[in-house]
Amino acid sequence: MNCVEILATVVSIILMVLTFPISIFICFKVVSEYERAVIFRMGRLRSGGARGPGVFFVLPCVDDYCKVDLRTVSFDVPPQEVLSKDSVTVTVDAVVYYRISDPLKAVIQVSNYSHSTRLLAATTLRNVLGTRNLSELLTEREAISHTMQVSLDEATDPWGVKVERVEIKDVSLPTALQRAMAAEAEAAREARAKVIAAEGEMKSSRALKEASDIISASPSALQLRYLQTLNNISAEKNSTIIFPLPMELLQPFLCTGHCNHKQKQ
Repeated sequence: MNCVEILATVVSIILMVLTFPISIFICFKVVSEYERAVIFRMGRLRSGGARGPGVFFVLPCVDDYCKVDLRTVSFDVPPQEVLSKDSVTVTVDAVVYYRISDPLKAVIQVSNYSHSTRLLAATTLRNVLGTRNLSELLTEREAISHTMQVSLDEATDPWGVKVERVEIKDVSLPTALQRAMAAEAEAAREARAKVIAAEGEMKSSRALKEASDIISASPSALQLRYLQTLNNISAEKNSTIIFPLPMELLQPFLCTGHCNHKQKQ
């Protein structure tokens, strides 16, 4: 300390003694568990680092202090219009969670760490999203959020700010693009439905062909199938039932009758 600082300190101590015990309420300060106090004496940072939690001592008219909150703080990044890598304009907003990791840097290195972090978050959001395609913006939010968190944390580290998390809340597309994507999705669904229907028809045709080959190889199977069909028809409650008889079934009887007639002659 120089002579002026020493003189000011001595005068402050004398003033504190003369005003005792009233000076106790001025000289003793309290910081909470989640706070730290950075003390300056005659504009110089006092040695010993940040004070707290608990009670600390300051000299009146000589010492000045600044409280820093160490709790995690969150803020919303205003919606940003971003031009993606494939030249599509989207509107993106996010939320950032940060806390103070070094109270001394947060007070000394930057005038307003909260405002500076907010501005830097908006800039980082545009820079990171500008390197991604639209499909990546819609499907890789977690990876993009992690990239933003790492980039933002590196930039704010000299300020004593620790960025814990970044989350992309919403990606809004232009109305015309939404309609085009909806039409494309509908066309893709219709195409898949047609492919599935065609595959079903192909399997059905293949099964019918196999059944036809089996029946052609065994005529008795055709007759059994015919009788089964007649049985199913007779089981229904119909007032009139017509049983068509194929000539193949009557041929043995006709042949027997014809042979008997010849024998009688």
